[in-house]
Amino acid sequence: MPSMDSNHATLHLLVDGQRIASAARETRPVLNPATGEEIGRLPIATAADLDDALAAAERTFPAWRATSAYARGLILRGAAALLRDRIATIAEGLTREQGKTLEEARVEVLVSADILDWCAEEGRRAYGRVIPARVPGMRQTVLRVPIGPVAAFTPWNAPALMPARKISEALAAGCTCIVKPAEEAPASASEIVRALADAGLPPGVLNMVFGEPAAISRHLIASPVIRKASFTGSTEVGRQLGELAGSHVKPITLELGGHAPVLVFADCDLERAADMLTAMKTRNAGQLCGSPTRVLVQAPVRDRFVALLAERFAAVRVGDGLDNTTQMGPLANSRRVAAMERLVEDAAGRGATVRTGGARLAGDGFFFPPTILCDAPRDSDVMNQEPFGPICAIASFDQPEEAIAEANRLPFGLAAYVFTRAAATADLLGETLEAGVIGINTFAVASPETPLGGVKDSGYGSEGGTEGIQAYSVARYVAHDTRH
Repeated sequence: MPSMDSNHATLHLLVDGQRIASAARETRPVLNPATGEEIGRLPIATAADLDDALAAAERTFPAWRATSAYARGLILRGAAALLRDRIATIAEGLTREQGKTLEEARVEVLVSADILDWCAEEGRRAYGRVIPARVPGMRQTVLRVPIGPVAAFTPWNAPALMPARKISEALAAGCTCIVKPAEEAPASASEIVRALADAGLPPGVLNMVFGEPAAISRHLIASPVIRKASFTGSTEVGRQLGELAGSHVKPITLELGGHAPVLVFADCDLERAADMLTAMKTRNAGQLCGSPTRVLVQAPVRDRFVALLAERFAAVRVGDGLDNTTQMGPLANSRRVAAMERLVEDAAGRGATVRTGGARLAGDGFFFPPTILCDAPRDSDVMNQEPFGPICAIASFDQPEEAIAEANRLPFGLAAYVFTRAAATADLLGETLEAGVIGINTFAVASPETPLGGVKDSGYGSEGGTEGIQAYSVARYVAHDTRH
């Protein structure tokens, strides 16, 4: 029998306010990545379930759109308070299903609550404007109105934060929503949905489904009910959803993969840069779209920085995220471990040096240590494909122009980071790096108040900040001739 906690014993769909449990549908297992054991059974939505969710989102949209932004905000703030009250249970369930450390899980739940609070307030600021007319008696106004029912697709690496962000932005703007969270980590999203229902969200305004991603996305995006989609995930899938949305003339926000460069200049504080890079790279075992991957170090300090980083990587305690001594948890699934092995084998076969790590850890679960690959050739897979795991590939450069060229070489452009004390260098990199988000002497580039989005193959559109909520509304121009 699977060892279930309270979060995973009651996994369900939510369609028009009705909880549909595992006993009523086809199911798939949910695994604990630290042990490989089954911890729950997840019900899979049928086509009829999807149609019912679409009908609910369509039926409830007029009333939710007419609900004042103030009243919508009260519900979001109430849900945020419930998440904080329930943090112990939610964080433990998140760690069991996703693997990240318990402290990271707690932070994710708290940030999710902050996002709900931010959207509750920002939803009240969907200001329009009055445009001075050319002739007397003509009034020209622009209104921000909800775009309509939306479909949101979220990944497994941030299973509470990403649903919280997409759902709260949509609801704050006055849209109804159907969310499809990741099947690998469903309980975290379920807790977000439960908190909103307990805070008074009317049934049918928010629906939650699980199942085969391609089939669900085709069904929802193709429906005339859905007016907008939002997806966070791989570039490959993002392209497919972008084409699907385009064929139905629907806007879509895409936050896709990255391959974030880190430019380390000789004038920076190397010890501090190594500390910060270690903390960021081991966060969620490197399974973040903005995780630093290609570390470009100025030649005079290259060997020293590699030594500092290797010392820190080797000291990281890898283990079960529920163990308070663990500093980095497992990878989310066996596929990620296999991907790390393949990247290391390819790089080493092409002449790269494995400075630390490089091989899966013995025992149960999906564990892979923090790994440094030095001098991987430019054509190696790790220098061109997003690792999405705890691997850093280190190369050197002499002049800033070389580093800029390498940082911009790939088609990805989500995040980039720079460590330097020189203001002129910082300004140059801020202007020339092709990324939607740039951190200078910091990896702290995401918060509820700030936009997050990529360029090139890393997607388009932004989530977070005022830009996030605006994406769920449209500008309606009203021309009124008051003379008649």
